[in-house]
Amino acid sequence: MKLLVTGAAGFIGFHTARRLLERGDEVLGIDNLNAYYDPQLKASRLDILQRQRNFRFERMELADRDAVAALFARERFSRVVHLAAQAGVRYSTVNPHIYVQSNICGFLHVIEGCRQQGVEHLVYASTSSVYGANTHMPFSENQNTDHPLTLYAATKKANELMAHSYASLYGLPATGLRFFTVYGPWGRPDMALFLFTKNILAGRPIDVFNHGHHQRDFTYIDDIALGVVGAVDHVAMPDPDWNSDAPNPSTSRAPYRIYNIGNQHPVQLLRYIEVLEACLGREAKKNFLPMQLGDIPDTWADVEALVREVGYRPRTELEVGVKKFVEWYREYYGE
Repeated sequence: MKLLVTGAAGFIGFHTARRLLERGDEVLGIDNLNAYYDPQLKASRLDILQRQRNFRFERMELADRDAVAALFARERFSRVVHLAAQAGVRYSTVNPHIYVQSNICGFLHVIEGCRQQGVEHLVYASTSSVYGANTHMPFSENQNTDHPLTLYAATKKANELMAHSYASLYGLPATGLRFFTVYGPWGRPDMALFLFTKNILAGRPIDVFNHGHHQRDFTYIDDIALGVVGAVDHVAMPDPDWNSDAPNPSTSRAPYRIYNIGNQHPVQLLRYIEVLEACLGREAKKNFLPMQLGDIPDTWADVEALVREVGYRPRTELEVGVKKFVEWYREYYGE
């Protein structure tokens, strides 16, 4: 297939594009290569992808409506994997406008391109953050998600609603994936594992929010990439059992689907740090702090729908995944 992968220089986009290329698909990747975090890391990811003969790259702003429309008209993609977004839950409290520009306007331009050019299937990134104020565990796609706690989560919830409107109005098959705390090699420098590793190796203290008591459904990147590719192949279909008197939020009478994609095994942050300390052979100096604004105390994904319908099954144990990240970090940064 010929696919568009947006955010191809990003963490999940890079790994997903590489999976698609390895199986022989043609991939055009786009990214704006912004400076939210180290552009050199993004360039290094791209360098690996550009060694593949069936990969092409274009630098592009998704907020540029005309450029995105021209790209879709010229390339005629079979399927689209939309992973580009302004990332970072906490940064949305500092610079909210960029989230609307990238995550909502950019999403509109992509989904409109899919509609205009008859794309077979749109798979796009949502987030576990949409569960917001929910506390019933594990988080299920059947739960209501009308109480996001950050603007970042609100923009992702908006993407889900926009996708449903296009699926309903135009029959565009659309699948949203709610990612749960992804980690692994080539990860983002603003995420906990990267920050912890950097500070521990430098002998600096690490900030441990909520005194380390919250839990996260840490999910290894290889498992995530396999799940995304599986979702690409499993085109969203109308749910024949959907009942408008008792609507299931994760399906529809339209070709629309929402899935959780996580490890289905929550781990306390303090345990996560213990595993990292063992891999580094060093003990962290810990700066214990209260919960951050907008944080969710715990996340835990119910992924049975993705297992049942797409064949997804996370396989990577935490100890293995953290070890692989540390090995990559030491090699990449020469530690």
